[in-house]
Amino acid sequence: MSAEKRVEATAKNIEGKIQEVVGEITGNPQDKAEGQTKQAQAQATHTVENIKDELKKALD
Repeated sequence: MSAEKRVEATAKNIEGKIQEVVGEITGNPQDKAEGQTKQAQAQATHTVENIKDELKKALD
């Protein structure tokens, strides 16, 4: 399950980067902000998964 969440987070990060660039090119601050938000959400997901992995290692 962890790998699946990481793949989803990576896809969301890429989507966010694209949306941010499009917002920058078109001058749309809302698109740029939404893209940055998606990137932050993806980073948070990666952090949570890293913590889960470390906890699992510590308990084994």
